[in-house]
Amino acid sequence: MKNENHEDLKFQRKVLNLEMPIIKVELEIMKGLKSIGMAIVIIVLSTRPTYAIFQDLSSNQVHRALKRGVDFAQQHRPPNELYWHFGVIQKFEPRGFLVTKVSGLSVMAAHYALRGEQPTVQDIQQVLTEEALQVVVTVYGNSLRFAKDSYLLMKQGQHVIKPDRIRFDARAREAGFEHGAPVYQAKIIGFFKYSLFKEIALTTLLVFPGAGGEIRFELDFSKIP
Repeated sequence: MKNENHEDLKFQRKVLNLEMPIIKVELEIMKGLKSIGMAIVIIVLSTRPTYAIFQDLSSNQVHRALKRGVDFAQQHRPPNELYWHFGVIQKFEPRGFLVTKVSGLSVMAAHYALRGEQPTVQDIQQVLTEEALQVVVTVYGNSLRFAKDSYLLMKQGQHVIKPDRIRFDARAREAGFEHGAPVYQAKIIGFFKYSLFKEIALTTLLVFPGAGGEIRFELDFSKIP
């Protein structure tokens, strides 16, 4: 028991030691962003949606996102919980999550902290300069290749947003059995340019598995931190 407590204290010290460099790192980030012309990115916000997931992050928001990831690591919580999830958490039901700049920073910081490390300025800049919202959907089907050639779309009213690129599991993995038949699980990942979204909170995500059919998710961007 003493050895376990000792190891836990060592881990907590390593994680806590990561919080102090965060301030230094964020100052370096802001300098770095200026040097690559990121000051220009703070363009007229009226031309872009004002919801949190679309805004350029302030140094304070960067700090909070990184610290949240470190806190998760300290609590031994899975970093994936930091993403904004949608869908029903139920066996063999489709669901997914969004990778925003805020959640991307938090998850990255958590993974580094679990290893007793911290992200570099370059790592953080890469997240901050990402031009696309990443959408990850988990779907289920009855064949190994049901997700091959799958596609995603987003709609805001009549405005259709096509992904900049799509990735999918061409070969699914077996996730269990239902009614005596195997059920397969696959992921579909879409990257949607932030600049294509309109200032509308309610957005419909349309999922088209390669084997056919359509799955819909209603997303409320105003609820995403």
